[in-house]
Amino acid sequence: MDSLESLFSLRGHVGLVTGASSGLGVECAHALALAGADVALVARRAERLETHARELSERYGVRTVAIAADVAVEADIDKAFTAARERLGDIDILINNAGVSPTGRAERFRRELWDNALAVNLTAPMMLSQRVASGLIEAKKTGRIINMVSIYAAVASSVYKLSAYCATKAGLANLTRQLAVEWAPYGILVNAIAPGWIPTEGTEGGIAKPGNQERMELFTPMARLGRPDEIRGAVIFLASAASSYVTGSVLSVDGGYQAW
Repeated sequence: MDSLESLFSLRGHVGLVTGASSGLGVECAHALALAGADVALVARRAERLETHARELSERYGVRTVAIAADVAVEADIDKAFTAARERLGDIDILINNAGVSPTGRAERFRRELWDNALAVNLTAPMMLSQRVASGLIEAKKTGRIINMVSIYAAVASSVYKLSAYCATKAGLANLTRQLAVEWAPYGILVNAIAPGWIPTEGTEGGIAKPGNQERMELFTPMARLGRPDEIRGAVIFLASAASSYVTGSVLSVDGGYQAW
């Protein structure tokens, strides 16, 4: 690894990104394509997926496929995984980005919201990781799995009431460590990214509420919110040869939020 190309290039690799129709999922897909990987974009909104897939293909010259699927449904997970392999080949980079963050007082939190958060935020990453890892182990190939967690995998939220989100993201962070331990002998590296406050389609409404942005910035050492594209460097690092001795780690991209 004596050149930038050998360190960070993803040419010849195939990635699958969930939650890829908006927000950080789009940025994750951009990061992989920017580094040269072919990319399967998976989410529920087919039209938006098609638009993003076409943009990546035209801008970066990579192969892309848009796959409409609900990762809360196991049949859809199978459909997405199979379609991606058939169109692009064996998947050796998986980014489990899809997530939901229902809010509500813990003592009144509805069971259906809790169950859906578990299904999307924790069960789906496990199911997809199983499928990708099984294929890599059978083919005797190495790979990368990146789970998108949150600052709230490590700390509680004082801004929103997020019992299900905090619980599932903490679970995903420790699942990351366990899968890293089990799959390290096969060369499958499993890591996580923990974003801080970054305005996206899913978060900008809450951030815009009176006092919220000021509070977020006050408790962020860099005293500002993040930009969506600031996730790209972490994605490329963890997906590439540059992270060849990194597994079981949670990389924070949070402006220092968890540092104090």
